[in-house]
Amino acid sequence: MQPKTSSLADRPDMLERVAGMADSWPEFVIQDLVGAAHFPRIAAELPEYVLFAEDERGEVVASAYSVPFALGTRGGELPANGWDTVLIWAFSDLRRGVRPDTVSAISISVAPHAQGRGLSAVMLSAMRDNARARGFREVVAPVRPNAKHLEPHTPIEEYVHRVRPDGLPQDPWLRVHARAGATIDSVAPASMTVAASLAHWRRWTGLPFDTEGDIEVPGGLVPVRCEPARGYAVYVEPNVWMRHAL
Repeated sequence: MQPKTSSLADRPDMLERVAGMADSWPEFVIQDLVGAAHFPRIAAELPEYVLFAEDERGEVVASAYSVPFALGTRGGELPANGWDTVLIWAFSDLRRGVRPDTVSAISISVAPHAQGRGLSAVMLSAMRDNARARGFREVVAPVRPNAKHLEPHTPIEEYVHRVRPDGLPQDPWLRVHARAGATIDSVAPASMTVAASLAHWRRWTGLPFDTEGDIEVPGGLVPVRCEPARGYAVYVEPNVWMRHAL
């Protein structure tokens, strides 16, 4: 049975349930300061860009967040600082009354118990349809390749261009976007940054963080750079910009 999709603009009473849906993001990823400052604002200020799916029991099983922003006035080139930058641009444009010309995906999440049912593709399609209905001609996405964490030392530039015999990307999440019609634009080498004390990293990962150098952490697309003598560690995540013509 196809899940029912709605927006928070149409069903504001669902905000708490959508925001409270369980997800599978690694703990450290949600500590990105730009995301922490701006992500909650999407539901509050741009509820028409927050979509969610309900199963036959009315349980929220997936969500899709996006933001409109002006890309043409910035030269049309997608930013190397990907996810962080597009969030800043979107709310800067909203505050200044700048007319947006593009929609960027921000996140698509599926509740852990509902994964494996194709809901990510359903929500991506719903996001595209929502943008099209609002007059946009393109959706862009700073994609977090969901199997890259299995080989964190592989350069993202190499990883992103791996394809299967049928020509589709080897990475499952890149493949979902490609099947929906997206093409790879570029790599965003510093899409989000998490810099924190060693105590925070130990709490988030359960790892000792007592060795200088690159530390592999569960769920990390690249290693975390650990500096014990200075008391901090930094994670700089690369994403892949993909463009969806509508």
